[in-house]
Amino acid sequence: MTRTRTPRPSEVPRTVGGDLMNARLVFLALTVGVTQLFVIPLVLLPLDTAWGWALVPLTLTITPVWSLIHEAVHGSLLRNRARNDRIGRILAVVYGSPFAMLKAGHLLHHRYSRVRERSEIYDPAKTSRRAAAALFYLELFGGLYLLEVATLLLAPMPERTIRALGRRVDAPDSVGGLVLARVAHPSVLGKFRADAAAIVVIHIAAFLAYGAHGWMLLAAIGGRALIISLSDNAYHYGTDLESPRAAMNLRLPRVLERCVLSFNLHDVHHRHPGLRWYELRSRFDTEGGHYHLGWFSAVARQLRGPIELR
Repeated sequence: MTRTRTPRPSEVPRTVGGDLMNARLVFLALTVGVTQLFVIPLVLLPLDTAWGWALVPLTLTITPVWSLIHEAVHGSLLRNRARNDRIGRILAVVYGSPFAMLKAGHLLHHRYSRVRERSEIYDPAKTSRRAAAALFYLELFGGLYLLEVATLLLAPMPERTIRALGRRVDAPDSVGGLVLARVAHPSVLGKFRADAAAIVVIHIAAFLAYGAHGWMLLAAIGGRALIISLSDNAYHYGTDLESPRAAMNLRLPRVLERCVLSFNLHDVHHRHPGLRWYELRSRFDTEGGHYHLGWFSAVARQLRGPIELR
């Protein structure tokens, strides 16, 4: 049987209609972000503090926002690469972490998933289950997102310091060192610093806008951290090691699948990373795809904790 290769994003024809649909989604995502950061504290809270509850549904939109950033990371958001990256950077500022770091981390994820990147696996010869569990649950319940945000601290560091830090944290079971090496590249570092500065300025302005209600924004960011961190590795938890394409398709009601931009069809994405989000469902159907688990079941089973290397 002849095997076919999925084209790279740059080789796949992009339609104007697809760009227009994605542009509308970007506009909606940025509208939600501006509403969360500034419209609620400056316009709505002065009318009635009960408007603070609007932050709950707005916080839940962080998953489709990440999905749009994910499209930009793969060069699939817009046909024009310069616009694609520019919009990806803007979305990442709203998300709270520089696009350069998110892009480096995710592309390395595709290369080293289940090889160097396998966050739930621990080696009993090197660490105890208790220590592994403490680190695992910290990352699961918000730590992953907070680590992405913490990379803002790299922005004022000299290039040589970032490279030295990358060498220090480099390890066979981590891509952290490789991420820092890519961020420190001269062609990337300037953009990283500019985006980091924008994130800090915008979020400080947002906290000032909330004033005495700043705890509301802090709670929303905490919710964002929890959602991102809980869902990140659910598609890979317990899958085969040494297999970068190992991922699961997770069942969601079709309306929610559309809301997360088909991110739940993760096995299809890992095997065909050149496809746009709205092309994943048709590929899933064409290949006679199957679901490995339900999305909520996959997220919940991570509570079993770290898995011993065998």
